[in-house]
Parts: sequence; structure tokens; C-alpha cells
Amino acid sequence: MVWISVRGRVPVALTIAGSDSGGGAGIEADLKTFAALGVHGAVALTAVTAQSTVAVTGVQDVVPELVGRQIDAVAEDLGVDAAKTGMLHTSDIIRVVAERVRRYGFPLVVDPVMVAKSGARLLREEAIATLVEELIPLATVVTPNAMEAEVLSGVRVRGLEGQVEAARRIAELGPRAVVVKGGHLGGRLAVDVLYYEGETYRFEAPRLETKTTHGTGCSFSAAIAAGLAKGLGVVEAVRQAKELVTAAVKYGIRVGRGHGPVNPLALLYKESERYRTWREVLEAVRMIESSPETYRLVPEVGMNVAMAVPYADGPHDVVAVPGRIRRAGRRVVSACPPEFGGSDHLARYILTAMEYDCEVRAAVNIRLDERALALLEGMGLTVSFYDRREEPEEVKRVEGATIPWGVRAAVERAGRLPDVIYHTGDWGKEPMIVILGRSAKDLARLVVRLAERLAEGEGHEGG
Repeated sequence: MVWISVRGRVPVALTIAGSDSGGGAGIEADLKTFAALGVHGAVALTAVTAQSTVAVTGVQDVVPELVGRQIDAVAEDLGVDAAKTGMLHTSDIIRVVAERVRRYGFPLVVDPVMVAKSGARLLREEAIATLVEELIPLATVVTPNAMEAEVLSGVRVRGLEGQVEAARRIAELGPRAVVVKGGHLGGRLAVDVLYYEGETYRFEAPRLETKTTHGTGCSFSAAIAAGLAKGLGVVEAVRQAKELVTAAVKYGIRVGRGHGPVNPLALLYKESERYRTWREVLEAVRMIESSPETYRLVPEVGMNVAMAVPYADGPHDVVAVPGRIRRAGRRVVSACPPEFGGSDHLARYILTAMEYDCEVRAAVNIRLDERALALLEGMGLTVSFYDRREEPEEVKRVEGATIPWGVRAAVERAGRLPDVIYHTGDWGKEPMIVILGRSAKDLARLVVRLAERLAEGEGHEGG
């Protein structure tokens, strides 16, 4: 959603950085981040790079005069509520940018980009002194990673203590705030340290084991700039940036042979799908309720149909019917309207299935029936199962762990994520079939068709 300020206009954030032909970092990452946070993104291009997930194979700087003119064009027409810098390859480009920051006075986030993820230098050695002397003192926030912080501060950064000391030393150069990022450091948590107005703040997130990290620093600094453009304070802007980047890394884009790009639009996509997903389940429930035959498939514990939003990370992101769908004579009725968090049971099936195929976001449970299994196989669906008697004791002791274990066991048996997973029950556990799919309504149509086929079979047997 575009954020409209109290001044009645859309905030403008300017990125002063290079272009990444692979679309993972640089202005491409910045503009996606600005869009995700609801600000209008403008660009002053400093360089063009030939870049992939593996290497930077070419750099062509934009002449400094044209860099300055781009900033003028944006500032004098659109206005700049906040800006960020990325790749500033040469001293001459840095000086032009510093002069424009002094002229227009907009809040500035300096990401002191020195080396690309692939190892290529993006800041000339002789330009570091210019960055330190002319641009960093003008910054609202500076966002070095551990290696960059060592260069700027002279402090060895190997953990939290080094991060804090380096942030203090860099703050002595003149910026209002410094964030020393901890993504390159080891440990269970990725900890970023903010030093601002004499206070130290820590922002933590679980460290993610993934290769989709290209553009992390660009998106982080762009998110801070977007927050400042919207009028957020420094601490809140950094907190927002940490949240966005954590999701961007977690749901990164798996392309290329090297470090794939982060996905700063992930949270926006996720939120934008919530109503559509809820509506999809509502319509699926109505289809099941309107069929005169679906009562045949309702288990003793009740039926449910569920669907997750993209990038779901818990039952709170899965829509289902609280109280389930129940049999009432020869009809079925839902206990309540669908809602997020409506079924932990099916949510665990879906969330585990999404680990194998992120497009498989829907599930429905029906009673175990050998004829139904045969019909589903006859429809071309892959059927697999798990045996609760084989469940390891250490899994049984963990609340909610049985279903993820069962799905993985069924996948192992089938050699792929099956369309249908069943189990034959256990003490106090009703036998069950769970059908997986991409759409709740597609699954509802399948259940209706399956029930009708079962009814036809019973009719033939009776005749």
C-alpha cells in the first residue's frame, strides 16, 4: 500500500547507487524495497555493472557531473524526503554526492559498499578516505557490515563487543547514527547493533541457512531510508528494516548458480493475498456444503478445508474453519466462517508440504475409505501414507510434531510430494485422508466429484 503522509503527498526516497544487471542488489533491490514500504522511489545512477549471482564482470561509472544532475532533477521537482547511497565507486562521485547532500539537506543513509557478494571491489581504495571525510559526516545513518566497520573504525569486529565499539568509533566521524550489521558474523542469531544519541540498541533475528542473500545490505539501507522518508524516527526505521530484510532473506529468490537475490517484496505479497485466500476458503466451504453427497466423506472428527497465504510461516497464516465442517443427517454444515488460525491440524500439513513445493498451499481432510483411495489414484493423483506405529518416540514427545513427521515419511515413500496422504490411525486417532493442492476451490471441486463417484458406485451395488 502506498503511504500518504499528513502533507497529502507520497513520500519520495532517492537511491544514489549502481545498477545490478542480475536484479539482486543496487538500485533494483532499492526500488523494490521502496515499493514494498509504500514510498515512491527515485534514482540517481552512479554506475552500471555486469553482474550475476556469481561474479561482477564489468563496471562502467556514470560521469560525476551526470550523477549530480540526476540528484538535482529529483530534488528540484519531486523533492527528496530521504536518500540512501550504495555503490560510489570513485572519489569524484563521492564529492558530487556530498555537495548535493549539503545543498538540499535531505536525511541520508550511507551504505558504505566496498565489496560485492562475489568479492569484486565496488569502492576504490583511494576513495575510502573521501567517503570518511566528506560523506559519512553528513549521514543520518551509516550501515556498515562487519568488514566495512573494521575499515572505517580500525576496530576488530568478531562479535557483539566489537560491533558496539566500532559503532561508537564511526559515530565520532559525525553521523547521527551507526548500525553495524552482524549478518557476516557467526552464531545462532544475526544481531545488528545501532548506536544512536549515546544509546546502544540490539536488533536480533534467527540466522537463516540460505544462499539467497544477494542484496541484503542494499535492501536494509533502503528500508531505513524509506522509514525516514515516512517520518519514522531512527530506531523505528531500523526496526522496520530488520523485519523486512529478515523476511526478504527467508523468502529469497532461488535463481542463478551463486548467491540468489533477497526478496524485499515478500511481506507485501503475503499481506496482499490475505483477503483473496480467505475468500477462496469461504467459497470452497460453500461448494462442499451445497453438494448433496459430500456427507459421505466427513470423518467422525469433522472435515476441514484450509489454505495458506504465500510465504506462510505458521498456522496464523492459514485460513480454515474453526470447529470444522460437520455432518448433519445427509447434509454438511460449517460450524463457523473461515478465519486465519482456524485449524492447526491442516495447517501443519500445508506448512510441511510448502517446504517441498511452495505452490501447494491448500488441503482438505476426508474419512479414510478404500474406495475413495482407489478413485483418487484413478484420477491420476499420487497417493502415499504414513504409519503412526512407526513414529519415533522423540517425535511423539513433541506437541504437534506427528504431522510434519508423517508428511516427510509419505514424501520419502513416494519419492516426491504426493497429492494424497493417508494414515490408518492409532489409539485415539481416527484414520484419515488428506488431499493437498494449490487451491482450496480446486480441492472442493475434487471432493464433490469424489463424493458423487462414491454415490454412483453405491447405486450400482444396490441395483
